[in-house]
Parts: sequence; C-alpha cells; structure tokens
Amino acid sequence: MDKEIKVINTLDLEKVPNNAITRYWLELVKDGMGVPIKIPVIVAKGKETGKVVGLTAAVHGNELNGIPVIQRLFNEIDIAELKGTIVGIPVLNAPSYLRKKRRFMDGVDLNHIMPGKEHGTVSQVYAWRIVNRVVKNFNYLVDLHTASNGRINSYYIRADMSDATVRKMALLQNAQIIVHNPPSDGTLRGTANEMNIPAITLEVGNPNLFQKGMIRDGLTGIHNLLGYFCITDCEVEEISDETVICERSYWIYCDTGGLLAVHPNVTEVVKQGEKIATIRNIFGDVVKEYFAPEQGIVIGKSVSPVNQAGGRILHLGIIQSSES
Repeated sequence: MDKEIKVINTLDLEKVPNNAITRYWLELVKDGMGVPIKIPVIVAKGKETGKVVGLTAAVHGNELNGIPVIQRLFNEIDIAELKGTIVGIPVLNAPSYLRKKRRFMDGVDLNHIMPGKEHGTVSQVYAWRIVNRVVKNFNYLVDLHTASNGRINSYYIRADMSDATVRKMALLQNAQIIVHNPPSDGTLRGTANEMNIPAITLEVGNPNLFQKGMIRDGLTGIHNLLGYFCITDCEVEEISDETVICERSYWIYCDTGGLLAVHPNVTEVVKQGEKIATIRNIFGDVVKEYFAPEQGIVIGKSVSPVNQAGGRILHLGIIQSSES
C-alpha cells in the first residue's frame, strides 16, 4: 500500500467517498517543535447511507489487542454489502503508543478526563479534539481496552445496562462478564453516552502484547453488533447464556507492601471470607492475608509480585441477583 494517505484536520463523513474503504491521517495537535501529531483513521462507507459505528483502540498507549481487532475487521468487510459507515481508529493515543506508555505525555490518564477542554491542558485539548473532531460523527461506539501493566483481565464489558440499546450492544459481545457502569465517569465511553451515542467498553485481555484468542473474540462480538444493526450481512451468533452480569464492581487494595500472591483466577467466583491474597516480606514471612469482603467474581487481578501499600489486589464484580 504505497498510495499516499490524505491528511485531514477533522473527520467529515460527507466528504468521504461512498462504496470504498478510505484511509486518513487525522492531525489533532502539534508538538513542541510544531510537528503535527496524527492518528490513523480508516473509514468504510457503503453505497447506502445508514448508521455510523465507531471503533477505537489504544486510548491507553500500551493496550494493543484492539489494534488487530480493527485491522482484521476492515480486511473482512465486503464493501458492496455495507449499509452505513464504519470508522476505525487503531491508535487513539498516538504519543503514548509510540512511548509504549499507558498515560499521556503530561502524565494524565486520557480516559479519565473526557470530554476534555477546548482551552485546557495538553491532555485536555487532545481529549477535546478526539471527541469533537471524531466521536461526534458516531451513532454507536465500541472502545477497546486491555488491563494495565502488572494485571490481567477476563474478556469483559463495561456498559450502562439501564440503557436498552447499550445493553443489547454489550450482550452481543458474548463476553465472560458484563459490568454495569453508568456514564459520567470521565471515560470516552461515558462521554459518548452523555452525547446520546450508545457506547460500550470492551476489555480485551492484557497489555503490551497480542493475544490471538482475545482478538478473535473481540472481532466476533463486533461482527455480531454490525449484523444486528443491519450494517453488514453478517450472521448474528446466538447470545450466550453463560455471560455473568455484575450490578457493580470495585478493586480491593493492599494496605501494606511486600510480595503479593493473588490466589483466585480471573472469572472465578469467590465466597465471602475466602482468602484471596497473601503478602510476604522480603524474607519470605507472611505479613498479611486478605479475604473477600463479599461474594463476587474475579474480573481482573494483579500478577506483579512486587506490591506496595495502596497497590491493587483484584477487581471484584458483584453478580446481579436473579430478581434484578
């Protein structure tokens, strides 16, 4: 693919050619030498007008599994059968991706300050332009993430399950776990929901690597969504009845430092009072044990042995009761 890719300043879907897959470099900001910082954008636009589905990845620069999900999806699209538009952004946080870091250049978590500010800090301006130059075009959003450094995740979804459309989007992923997570939380997903754009977050595995199984699962879920909304002719897989829905979730933290061992595996249900972690000092003595404060399912956990006071142990999901 040696064809020169056009540089744009904002995504105007009216100017994108129909019945084609088009690639762009979207300039968001300029660095300290005045050099543009650009993100890659892929647009598949069918002959027929319709809804716009946005797919974003690498809002955190070390969360890579979403990149091949988007790449593979566009390689599999039959443009002749496409009804509507699909917009893919394989890397949203370009500066952090190049540095192999989670956080933005100024040390801020980009996914905690959405929708940013037009006249704010370095990260706030970048976030604001993502929302106003790209995301505002979408009718639906799927934002792909992974665990952070030193942690592993199940294949799970964060979604506002009180919204009927969002709930359907989440269930179509056939994930291991879905966590009810209302908007107004500073995330890209939450901001999209506030803009009346139904959105979900896919947590597709672990950081800093490609995981074939997780990538395949993420791709299958997105094909399901596109088929359900009649954007593609993809056959929709039956929704799994094995997905665990959690009404809420939270992290359990250490209150002392040392060498941490987290005992349960991801997707394992732990009972109230069950031992979930042990901390030993550098001499190998047990200094603290941690127990589940209530019954729940392990969504994610720390796998880094070295943990100081305030470090994360595991992400506990509280399973929705059958009466809910």
